[in-house]
Formats: sequence, C-alpha cells, structure tokens
Amino acid sequence: MSKKSTTKLAAKMMLALLFGLICGVAMIALRENLNANGNAELWNQINSLLFADITAQGNESALGIFYILGQLFIRGLQVVIIPMVFTSIVLAMIQITDTKKLGRISSKTLICFLFTTTVALILAAIAGYVTYQMGFFSNTSLAGLETSTSTTGSNPLNILLEAMPNNVTSAFSNNSGVLAVLVMAIGIGLAMNSSKKKMETFQKLCEEISDIITIILGFIIHKFGPLAIFVLITRTFAVYGINYLKPALAYVILTVVLLLVVLIFGYALFVWIAAGVNPRQFVKKVSKVALFGFSTSSSAATLPLNLKTATKELGVHEEIASFVLPLGMTINMDGTAIMQMIATIFIASCGGYEITFQALLVVGILALVASIGTPAAPGAGAVILFTILSGMGYGNDMALMAYTLILAINRPIEMLCTALNVVGDTACSMVVAKSEKLLDEDVYYAESKE
Repeated sequence: MSKKSTTKLAAKMMLALLFGLICGVAMIALRENLNANGNAELWNQINSLLFADITAQGNESALGIFYILGQLFIRGLQVVIIPMVFTSIVLAMIQITDTKKLGRISSKTLICFLFTTTVALILAAIAGYVTYQMGFFSNTSLAGLETSTSTTGSNPLNILLEAMPNNVTSAFSNNSGVLAVLVMAIGIGLAMNSSKKKMETFQKLCEEISDIITIILGFIIHKFGPLAIFVLITRTFAVYGINYLKPALAYVILTVVLLLVVLIFGYALFVWIAAGVNPRQFVKKVSKVALFGFSTSSSAATLPLNLKTATKELGVHEEIASFVLPLGMTINMDGTAIMQMIATIFIASCGGYEITFQALLVVGILALVASIGTPAAPGAGAVILFTILSGMGYGNDMALMAYTLILAINRPIEMLCTALNVVGDTACSMVVAKSEKLLDEDVYYAESKE
C-alpha cells in the first residue's frame, strides 16, 4: 500500500466517521422526537427498514439495510481471521532462526502486555474507587430494568484449558477459539524451526495463503472500509439511544474519559519513554488503526490494517509485527480491562457491596485474566464481565440489574475499548522492535522528513 493510498484511506475513514456521527446524532434526535410526540410506530418502521438486527427474534420481516451492510463487512474480515493468525504466527516462528532471539522476543512481548494492562487496571481502580467514595455510583436509578438471567458465568481460569484444543478441526472452525489456534501455530512454527529438515512445501503453502489473505483484505478495507464505518457508527447511535445512557451517566463519563486519556496520552508517553521516538508521529500514524477498531469494535477485524500500519508506516520489522500483533489481538486487552474494572465497581456499588482494597486487588487479578480470555469480537467484553462478578460473588438482584444496564449501554464504550486494545498492541510492537534494533526510524519519521 503506497503512502498516498494510505493517506487517502485515512482521510476517507475520518470523513466516514464524521458523517456517521452527524447522522447518528440526527437519528437519536429523530427517535426522541417521534417517541415523545406519539409517533413511535413511525420510528419502528424506520428502524425496521434501516437498523434492525434481522437475526433477532421478532425481526423476521425487517430489512435492516444498515445492519446487513455492516455485518457483511465485518464477516468479510472475520472469515480470514483464523488462517491469517495461523499463517502469520507460523511464518514468524520460522523466520526467527535464533532460538535465543525467539525467547527474548516472546518474553519482552509478554512483559510489555503485562505492564500496559497492569497500569491500565491500576488507573481504573483508582478512578473507580474515588468515584465510588464520592457517591456518584450509589445514586444510580435502576427502576424498570429486568434482571438478566440468560448469561452464565464461568471460571476465568478456563482460558488455560481452552488454549489447548482437544480437536484440530474444532479449533479452526470457530473464531472464538483463536487462542487455541495461536497456541497450535506457535507449536508448529517452533517444531519447524527446530527441525533439521527444511519443510519447504508447508512453508510455501503458508506464504501463499498469507499473500492471498493480504490481497483480499486490501480490497475489502480500501473499497468498503469507509462505507462500513459510516454504516456502523450511524446504526450504533440510532439503536442505542440517549435514554439508555441516562441511568448510568457517571459510569459512562468516567469510563470514556479514562479510555480517551490512555488512548491519546498514555500510549504516546509509553512509546516516547520505552522506544525513544517522537510520540507525535505515533499518534498521527496510528490514529486510523484506532478509528478502524472503534468502528468495527473488533480487534480481529482491525488486525490486517494494524499489521500494515506497523510495518509500512511505523517501521516495525515484519518479524516482530507478525508475532506481537496477532498475539496481542488475543491476550492484550487494556481497554477491556479498564472497562471491566470500572463496571465491576459500579455494579458492586449498585448491589450494596463494600469496596475494599482487598476486593480491588482480587477484581484486578480477575479482570487481568478475564480480559486475556475475551474474544476479539464485538460485544464480548461485557459478556465476559459476568465471570468477574461471579468470581467476586456480586450476584444479588440489584447487582444483576446493574449488569443488565451495562449490557444495554456498553456498545459505544466497547467500541472505544477496542481502539485502546489495538493501539496498545501497536505500541508494544514498537517497543519490542526497538529493543531488538528492528525498528526502522527512517520509515517512522518518513513523513516528517519530507
């Protein structure tokens, strides 16, 4: 992808986001006006025509044009997630011929992921606890909400079992099993790397599959990306109207502000200190990755653009990017961890549970594990949140009502969480590349030198 093409794509995405926000706000205003004036049926018709989820019960006759367009785009990206992760990791393992170097890259990557997520959790715990002490969470009105009983929790440590598949075909047949595919790819790559025989046929197959995926994704992102961003943003605002945000305004404001602070300033500071580069270039070049992650609400769908941006614009060597970014997509979820920490404090406060330092520590550990186990797919973070609530024993009726409220309002917040998740992966890839002297600063500073 040429620099000119990349710039045009970023500009189109920004325009799509702007128009999507304008149309989304207009849809909210239209929705509120029609409902307030007794024209709810007209809004229902508009919703059925443009925004309705055609897979949901009761929408059998809906057209849902915006929903269909958005889902076609996301599914077009998701269909290549498994082969893309598998081939990129296998090829990354093969390309690193120095086993000591491989060990260094792996350990540095995991340390970066652990560091950024831990810092994110500490910031969220402090902000959430201060807000809790100030009483902003305790006055939340939950009247009219029905208790959710459809979601069941599970032990967050189940991720350790799910990482090791008991069946090859099942691991490759479901995007939610991407962690198992990643583990298999690492194992196969290491086996090929350590083998004395050159397995050129399988390596060639992986390379060709990777090339095919690159062509397909380039076409999808360039031709349909801006339109999809407009459709997804507009529909999100139209479906999740302002009424859902009123009962939990404190939670929404706190989470959004903290996420934006970390996104705009946190990662820039991280690459400045840890990689020693000008943070302005990072913010400028990674912005389209954040925007794409925000629009799709899927780290997996953003991975192709993230890989191209890291290697072609930020100067990260392909050897590093092809290992760190797919791994980060699976286990590095800074934004999700922040949301889950603040949401847990909010729900516990609504349920009347006491928030202590020990409780925050346990919530932090559970949020760390749960965020690692969160699938890189839209809406997964709020569902996985239930595992933390189960682990803490926050299960009375008021807590469950608060959790139901989170499910209702969390879509826009999870979109912002995804932006943090993908930018965090990019920042870590730069730090690891810098430590291995595989960060091309000529590429990183290319635009500023021209």
